[in-house]
Amino acid sequence: MTKATIWHNPRCSKSRAALAILEGIPGVEVEVVEYLKTPPSRAEIEAVLAKAGVRPSEAVRKGEAVVKEIGLDVSDDKAVLDAMAAHPILIERAIVITEKGAVIARPPERASEVLN
Repeated sequence: MTKATIWHNPRCSKSRAALAILEGIPGVEVEVVEYLKTPPSRAEIEAVLAKAGVRPSEAVRKGEAVVKEIGLDVSDDKAVLDAMAAHPILIERAIVITEKGAVIARPPERASEVLN
């Protein structure tokens, strides 16, 4: 049995598609974390992005209104991590995490890249 955790936003069609892909793969046990209801800590975000091999500036939702509201410099990785921890809506979705690694599932088909 392969375990996969998905940082999921049920209001996002891409996140729902990634979850459906994971749930459709035999032998995969999926843990769904609605990260807007249960936000990850700054350290958790940093660790998952490192595991995915992406910089915070590559995993921030630049189009969210809060970016302008807080005057976020999206090229400043430290500031982006702080902002993601304070405003989890800024975390790109969906993120799939397994023992093998982590991936931002955009497009949703990428969800299966970190399965054994």
